[in-house]
Amino acid sequence: MNKKAISRIATVAAAGALLAGCAAPQNPDPRDPWEGMNRGIYKFNDTVDRAVFKPVAQAYTYVTPEPVRSCVHNIFSNVGDLWSGANSFLQGRGHDFVNTLGRFLFNTTMGVGGCFDVASANGARRIPNDFGTTLGVWGFGQGPYLVLPFFGSSTVRDGAGLIGDYAGTTYGYMGVDAIDNVRLRNSLWGLRIVDTRASLLDATDTVDRVALDPYSFVRDAYLQRRAAMVLGHKVDDESSLPNYEDDEGEDAAAAPAAPAAAPAPQPAAQ
Repeated sequence: MNKKAISRIATVAAAGALLAGCAAPQNPDPRDPWEGMNRGIYKFNDTVDRAVFKPVAQAYTYVTPEPVRSCVHNIFSNVGDLWSGANSFLQGRGHDFVNTLGRFLFNTTMGVGGCFDVASANGARRIPNDFGTTLGVWGFGQGPYLVLPFFGSSTVRDGAGLIGDYAGTTYGYMGVDAIDNVRLRNSLWGLRIVDTRASLLDATDTVDRVALDPYSFVRDAYLQRRAAMVLGHKVDDESSLPNYEDDEGEDAAAAPAAPAAAPAPQPAAQ
């Protein structure tokens, strides 16, 4: 894709975001007082995703053998467990900290550097965590729902938490951000973005298929998941997610509830 095409896509997407942002919702959700603006940014993100990130992720899935994709995904997840464990420690959740540290050590040694998720195979559930969750455990309110350009769903608290995530992984040497070699670091950033988007292909396709209002579905699922993380509940239970299926349609009546759609990858991310 040349620069002219990319510029055209960005211009059209930005114009659509501006127009959508000017429309005030008829029944605003109290958790989402900036819904007009958020919908505009959501539309922009969706346009860019469909034009760039999703096709690249589909191509990656097509040309890369599943065992290789699984290895790459597991390695990124294994490195991410370091920062997750650090946040569990900051939250005073000693049991989660020990379990996450044990996962990292087990997968790093027996899993060949994290290529194989032997910890999950042996019943050690991954505990996702980040600094936004830590702020919530410390008593900071989530604030209004916020859709960030490229990053996707967030809140005021979680948006501030992204700064903590970047600082922690960079200066704590717990992720790709800490690599000094610029070319290697940028290559790994790109690979992580593609890997994350590839892992969400089925989820986003399901949301597109069954949700009457994808924006509301993503928002409600995100807020529900983040609340569960702050409270320390399991966040991988699909039965707890909101259901926006069209009950009047025959296909929707038989469709499963869609899993939560995560934010665009951050330099951490889920």
